[in-house]
Amino acid sequence: MSQLESIIWHVLGYSAMPVIILGGFAAVAAICIWLLSITADKEETS
Repeated sequence: MSQLESIIWHVLGYSAMPVIILGGFAAVAAICIWLLSITADKEETS
């Protein structure tokens, strides 16, 4: 493996974990907000 390939694989490897963690956090937050918006008490405006 060339030096360039090694650098590319190291960059991909080290950037994968933060992307997975932040992506998972964003997905869970979006699902929670969606569920809360569905189950929220709706005030009738009459």
